[in-house]
Amino acid sequence: MLIPVVMAGGTGSRLWPVSRESFPKQFVSFQGSEASLFQQTLKRLEGLEGLQAPIVLCNENHRFLVAEQLQELGIEDAEIILEPIVRNTAPAVALAAFSAIEAHPDAVLLVLAADHNIENISNFHQAINLANESAENSHLCTFGILPDKPEAAYGYIKKAEKNGSTYQVESFVEKPDIETAKTYLASGDYLWNSGMFMFKAVSYLDELKTFSPEIFSSCQQAFLSSKKETDFRRIPEELFALSPSDSIDYAVMEHTKKAAVVPLDADWNDLGAWDALWDNADKDKQGNAIIGDVCLQDVKISYIHAGSRLVSVLGLEDAIVIETPDSVLVSNKESSQNVKAIVEKLNNENRSETVEHNVVRRPWGTYESLAKGENYQVKRIIVNSGGSLSLQLHHKRAEHWTVVSGKAKVTNGEDVFFLEADQSTYIPIGQKHRLENPSD
Repeated sequence: MLIPVVMAGGTGSRLWPVSRESFPKQFVSFQGSEASLFQQTLKRLEGLEGLQAPIVLCNENHRFLVAEQLQELGIEDAEIILEPIVRNTAPAVALAAFSAIEAHPDAVLLVLAADHNIENISNFHQAINLANESAENSHLCTFGILPDKPEAAYGYIKKAEKNGSTYQVESFVEKPDIETAKTYLASGDYLWNSGMFMFKAVSYLDELKTFSPEIFSSCQQAFLSSKKETDFRRIPEELFALSPSDSIDYAVMEHTKKAAVVPLDADWNDLGAWDALWDNADKDKQGNAIIGDVCLQDVKISYIHAGSRLVSVLGLEDAIVIETPDSVLVSNKESSQNVKAIVEKLNNENRSETVEHNVVRRPWGTYESLAKGENYQVKRIIVNSGGSLSLQLHHKRAEHWTVVSGKAKVTNGEDVFFLEADQSTYIPIGQKHRLENPSD
């Protein structure tokens, strides 16, 4: 009984300006893929034996994104747990474990981040099967990536003696400096800490109760007081807030005697920053990764992303250039891990560009501001099939609606009628109105 647990609650600020608070990186399709990183995380599990519907952990603001992207994959029976506040991975996975045990007391959890890339699916499945054997014997397994270079951006796991198909964990190591990372690589005893885990739900909770009883008790109370709706499980904030914020590594794995690690060689990449996207991308003869409408001259070893228009770059090397309709980022690759500092600075200035894209997503569809000036604004609204805006009124503006394509059901005051392409209506100030898409 294998239940994937996908942690999809991050904001992905180091991949700004493509990743925004309202539409973070795990829900974005990068580098020409039709599927988002979140969807790819689930798709690469296809073919595993005993695979059950996933448990997805996300925050309230992304609940409809998760539901929509699950629906696109044909997954309709997932458990979507809404984290009311951020409390790191140990409490989040505790909620998932309580949920899993409720339906399947012997469930094995495969805990995955929603923003990783794994190219060698066959090797990944083999590692999962090895970890599953160990998890069935009550071990708490993590996956250690075989390092191919000294890397200062990852934490490390030092493996001890081999125990069947896995290794005992000697220690977890913080992100080292580059010189220390070189010694780790040369020793052959260290693996990158992937942040992926596999264990029985009951085994995890037992160890959590032993080593982090405050997290266990507060999460247990929060889950027992949760409310299950049609598509979501809501966790009460006042109870969940009582939990300390801690990672699985710190709360459990560094203390338990049951920790095991499975080496994984599967072309894994934590897509946490733009230099990681460059590492993972197809490149031209000059080492450039190019996305979108791009013109280059004397450019080498760079990542150029054009999101909405032509981007021309001249005479740069080791550069990151990211263009979106409302923001542009230019950086050298070495500094790309620090994009978060730019985001924090913009947040301190209350800039909306860190929160939403020019195209704003809502449960019913999207809207995009095309032009804005004194006494006017022009928006393009797309309403999904079966979608409906709320019934509302405005005290300070009138609206003119023109249908460009499809068939609209319009509520305008007391009147309800249909409009087709090239037809329009006027909504006076103070008039209640609603827009719906009843067609396919």
